[in-house]
Amino acid sequence: MNKLSRFRSLMHRSTLVFVTLCAAGGAYETMRESMDRKAHPASAPLIDVGGHAMYLSCTGSGSPTVVLESGLGESSAYWGLIAPQVARSTRVCAYDRAGRGWSESAAGPRDASTIAMDLHTLLDRAHVAGPYVLVGHSSGAQYVRVFAGQYPDLVAGVVLLDAQPAEAFTRLPNYPSFYWMYRRVSMLFPALARVGIARLIYHAASFGDLPEAAQEIERFNFSSTRQAQSQKDEFAELPTALAQAHAVQSLGARPLYVVTAMRDAQPGWMAAQDDLAALSTNSAHLVLPDITHMALIEEKGGAEASSRAIRDVVDSVRHGGASLRNVEGASRVCKIGGAA
Repeated sequence: MNKLSRFRSLMHRSTLVFVTLCAAGGAYETMRESMDRKAHPASAPLIDVGGHAMYLSCTGSGSPTVVLESGLGESSAYWGLIAPQVARSTRVCAYDRAGRGWSESAAGPRDASTIAMDLHTLLDRAHVAGPYVLVGHSSGAQYVRVFAGQYPDLVAGVVLLDAQPAEAFTRLPNYPSFYWMYRRVSMLFPALARVGIARLIYHAASFGDLPEAAQEIERFNFSSTRQAQSQKDEFAELPTALAQAHAVQSLGARPLYVVTAMRDAQPGWMAAQDDLAALSTNSAHLVLPDITHMALIEEKGGAEASSRAIRDVVDSVRHGGASLRNVEGASRVCKIGGAA
């Protein structure tokens, strides 16, 4: 057998092994996703919002209702530390955007306007009445801003937790190159998830101090093919979502609390956060120098600071939109792990 024949034979065998492994991985992943959904059933019935059904979980009681908007790729489970703290003082609702957690996938572009309309329909059909205090973490801030712009009469207050600025492409020097690199990589996510690669990656992943049940649901979420497709689609629409959020230049006098995590923050982040605080004439800005972006949600110290900011806005709304400076503790400067 000459060299060319041996090479062809090797390539044929390698291709056969690769295809066999992909088929086995795909079959295993399909089975595991079915098992995951049986092992972690939704805690509330899904609600049809027009072509797809979505998951919404509300706990606690009182008004205003706090609505939690997750960051890119995240499920409602990652509010596992914050939601119980907020529920002690008012009603709080977390939900899964289309294709995440228990929510079904949806057709069409996943820009901020579409996501805000989904949320509005979800709350309406679940009979969750306003007014709302909207809480957005990371890229979830775009959906909060657009919701406030589209349904201003329903929004009484806003909390932005280390929010991505709408001007990310122009205000953050490193963001454009990161975005285009990550967008190319994200195109591979669905195929990798389909053959079980995402499950291998997230099998032993830790999600900070989240309760174990929430961590299990996060692993279930990030391992699924639906989530990978949903994240890819949402990330592709992020420039549109940012432009839609940029169009909402004022929240009026609604109480607005901006919480900024500065550890490992990228250049330009602090100035952009100051601009976010200027969206309202009644705002407070808490800067946490030793807290990371994800620690605001997943670690006890960061989640405590986030929950306190949410409660301060709730208290302000209850007092007729009282100045956040007059709400006990709202204007404090805090450094978790250090002196207040």
